[in-house]
Amino acid sequence: MSIWDQLVGQAPVVDVLTEAIQSTSMTHAWLFTGPPGSGRSVAAKAFAAALQCPDHGCGVCESCTIAQAGSHPDIGVLNTQGLSIGVDTAREYVRRAALHPARGRWQILIIEDADRLTEQAGNALLKSLEEPPARTVWMLCAPSAEDVIVTIRSRCRTVGLRTPSTDAVADLLVSRDGVDRQTARHSAAAASGHIGRARALATDEDVRARRREVLMLPGRLTDLGACVNAASTVAETAKNGAQDTAQAMESHELDELRQAWGVQDRGRRPAGYAGARSELEKEHKRRRTRLQRDAIDYVLLDLMSFWRDVLMIQLGSTDVELINADAAEEIDRLARLGTRESTLGTIDAIVQCRQALASNAAVQLALERLMIAMMQSAT
Repeated sequence: MSIWDQLVGQAPVVDVLTEAIQSTSMTHAWLFTGPPGSGRSVAAKAFAAALQCPDHGCGVCESCTIAQAGSHPDIGVLNTQGLSIGVDTAREYVRRAALHPARGRWQILIIEDADRLTEQAGNALLKSLEEPPARTVWMLCAPSAEDVIVTIRSRCRTVGLRTPSTDAVADLLVSRDGVDRQTARHSAAAASGHIGRARALATDEDVRARRREVLMLPGRLTDLGACVNAASTVAETAKNGAQDTAQAMESHELDELRQAWGVQDRGRRPAGYAGARSELEKEHKRRRTRLQRDAIDYVLLDLMSFWRDVLMIQLGSTDVELINADAAEEIDRLARLGTRESTLGTIDAIVQCRQALASNAAVQLALERLMIAMMQSAT
């Protein structure tokens, strides 16, 4: 057993990181990049655990155990459910970076969503990245180097992860989660290498049912009214799911805030509490927006894989495995109705919709435009 076993299909990355651990000259700022689901934060956390381990990541010692549990006192992990990481949060981590390790060999700070650092937050990190204390290591994660503020990425050593193969993800689901081989293979293919998504598909019937509904969506777009209704359904389902996910966290965070300020159910509120609560509620709103966008993006990725399969049928690529074999009948039907050009146009419309939503376009309008494009391909 090794701490590196959790890194799926990333042998070159493991080689780079193990070589760095054994080197006499340690890089103090790292940037892990890779597509969603490739394991950026997993790689950073494994690297952090291996740096603290006397045996460079054995996976079984006390240091590795508490690191994997997320309770190592010298490994800090900053993640956000909101749309950005502000300057106050960044300054807090800069202060922590100056501390001497309490029990480990290094003081390690991991920022899982470095692409969400505001410009002010990035500027707050610069000094620590340029001249970190001798026993401090920064590890930043982002989809690509270009997503990170240029002054930040220029001070980091970049390690690029790739999308794991379907076989590698399926093997992980079988060995780690006890999923049968056929389900693991299908889930890994449907998730397009996204490990977390593959696990959800393999282990949660509700997730599989929602995906089946998405795959049936193109064939139901028979007129403009159906397109508008479909867009509303996708947006509303994503919004409700985001609220359900966020509610438990929000309730817990509000309770913690009240305890921190000594607020009782009745009586006067301490000075400053109203402002602190307002900021927390703004963060809750940002988190719900992000969760809704993530849920919609999963729908768009599923639709993209569907139309990819349609295109494979239209091209006569019989030697290429369908991603959505469980929807083969519907895929074949739509392949006969449309043309290669119309299918490519639909795929391009999905890409444009993703880009529009990433740029804060109106959700309903962006989805309606996409549904109309799919209707034109399906009729």
